Parts: sequence; C-alpha cells; structure tokens
Amino acid sequence: MKGSLLRSAELARLVRYGLSGGASAFTHFGIGLVGVHLLHLRPVIASTTGFVASIAVSYLLQRAWVFRSAAGHALAGSKFLVVTAVAFAINTGVLWLGTELLSAPYPVVQPVALTLIPMINYFLNSRWTFST
Repeated sequence: MKGSLLRSAELARLVRYGLSGGASAFTHFGIGLVGVHLLHLRPVIASTTGFVASIAVSYLLQRAWVFRSAAGHALAGSKFLVVTAVAFAINTGVLWLGTELLSAPYPVVQPVALTLIPMINYFLNSRWTFST
C-alpha cells in the first residue's frame, strides 16, 4: 500500500511538472506572439521577452505547485537559474553534435534535446533545486 501511495504521489507530481511546462511554453509563445503582432517588436526581442517570462512562470509553478518546496527564493531561485543554464548548454551541445558533427537534420535532432532536457531538469530540480 505504501509503495503504491508513493508511486501515486510521484505520478501526480510528474503530471503537475508537465502542466507547468505547458504553462511555461504557452507563456513564452504567447508573449512572443503579442510582442510581434500587437506591439510590433522584432521577433528576437519578443521571443527573448517571452523566454524570460517563461522562466519566471516555470520557477514559481515548480516551487509552489510541482515540488511544494519551502526553500527560500534566494537559494532556490539561484539553483533554478543554474539548472536553466545547464539545460541551455545541453540543448546547444545536442544541437551542435547532431546537426554540425553528425550532419543530422534539425527536425530529427531537436526532439532529442526536447526529450532529454525535461528529464534532466526534473531530476535536478526535484533533488537539488527545491529540496529542503
């Protein structure tokens, strides 16, 4: 019984993690669209603004809802930014390795990174960033 409760709690947390990722992606894309089409910003500026906002949304949702952490914002926020930088480096490395070194097409390589990064982020955030 205890094992099934733990699995159930972990599954619920994984679902919350996925939903928070969707909210983060929606924030990134939505702000980008508003920036480009309503505010007439250049796409890179609009997307960058959306990306920064998505980091904030992701952090707040993961700290409060996904991992329900009591870790202080200064420490947890700093760790979250480190994990975000690691994710960026992994994405860059996978893309470089796949497209430049192995000459694989981008549509084949990017999904590899998009699969690896959430798994690594979940592991690091659950065991390091938001642990208390």
